[in-house]
Amino acid sequence: MSVSERSPAAAGNGESNALARSYREAFRRNAPGYLFLAPWLIGFFCLTLGPALGSLYLSLTDFDLLQTPNFVGLQNYVRMATADPKFVSAMRVTFLYVVLSMPLKLGFALAVAMMLNRGLKGLPIYRAVFYLPSLLGASVAIAVLWRQLFAADGMVNSMLAIIGIEGPSWISNPRYSLYTLVVLSVWQFGSPMIIFLAGLRQIPTDMYEAASLDGASASRQFWKITLPLLSPVIFFNFVIQTIEAFKAFTPAFIVSGGTGGPINSTLFYTLYLYQEAFGNFRMGYASALAWVLVIIIAIFTAFSFLSTRYWVHYDE
Repeated sequence: MSVSERSPAAAGNGESNALARSYREAFRRNAPGYLFLAPWLIGFFCLTLGPALGSLYLSLTDFDLLQTPNFVGLQNYVRMATADPKFVSAMRVTFLYVVLSMPLKLGFALAVAMMLNRGLKGLPIYRAVFYLPSLLGASVAIAVLWRQLFAADGMVNSMLAIIGIEGPSWISNPRYSLYTLVVLSVWQFGSPMIIFLAGLRQIPTDMYEAASLDGASASRQFWKITLPLLSPVIFFNFVIQTIEAFKAFTPAFIVSGGTGGPINSTLFYTLYLYQEAFGNFRMGYASALAWVLVIIIAIFTAFSFLSTRYWVHYDE
């Protein structure tokens, strides 16, 4: 065979070898980065993505933790939509909790942040004190304390008795039980308050000075300067706090003793999911409930981002 006939193959092998060498050199250069990323990648695939896909499969089965799961298709989702009154109750209670707690929590957090933004002495101490409930509020101990405070013979009714008011049994009365959890949520205002305070510190003071010279009142400055410039921070807190409200579990579990009572008045969606999974051992149905919650949160988040064009104002 002539040299001219062998040269194309030799040239092709040379290009392949050069490409392989370049890949090896690129891998050696990037190996430290891959090594540092490895813990996160292992955690993501093994502890997040893998279990999520597993729960998606289980949502299509009748798995009960004891027997081999049998594929039932969309039967769990059909039952949820047509033959499960507790699912409807859990949805109603959860949405009511979100609608009540989230605006009150953000409004109170913004009010406290604006108060602290006036340059109070000892500001770091105030920030720490106000942030403390956010660290403790989701704990079991605080939920137990809350149950004692709003019991029939608790501190709240004792204080009302001093001024001649006979308070109800807040926890055991279905008319008031959910509102005690709303108050607990509002009490945990520290995290959004810190974020609001950071956002307020970024608003230029000369804008308020110019508005004052033009005769703008304090309320007009709030609506025309503070809220528009703070809207990205409000949007961030709005999304995060609403998602957290959808996922609330510990307060309802402790206050109701895990039952969601009285009369399902504190039956949060996550609590009902827990009952189905670890109380009734219907793990397949509980997985379907979990995926419905994921879809609800995803729809809410997508709608929130789509609405930003109408009320969130960025620098550009």
